[in-house]
Amino acid sequence: MSRDRINDICRALPGAEVSDPWGGGHDAWKVCGKMFACIGSMADGVSVKTPDVETAQMLIEAGIGEKAPYFHRSWIRLPMETETDELRHRLHSSYDIVRGALTKKLQATLPERKRD
Repeated sequence: MSRDRINDICRALPGAEVSDPWGGGHDAWKVCGKMFACIGSMADGVSVKTPDVETAQMLIEAGIGEKAPYFHRSWIRLPMETETDELRHRLHSSYDIVRGALTKKLQATLPERKRD
């Protein structure tokens, strides 16, 4: 999986916007200002949010991801070698978690996401 492919998946999500908040070539994907995915400047993986710390730990133990540096323990880093379907699922799941935590008013401003 490439940075461009990850960006294509994220770009297709309703209300998703990319920025480089720290400079140096990071792609931080946000919905209504809340981050759901981040590709570091080294482009060796993408960090995504999971529902909770326990889910993140389970995914790390299963070898799907690793601890995401600089992020809360509920985030994992998926290596670029992650299979496309798994990566797409994790990006969509992270987006849904973040979107679901927005106020109802903000959620109402976003179009519905097409489900896989």
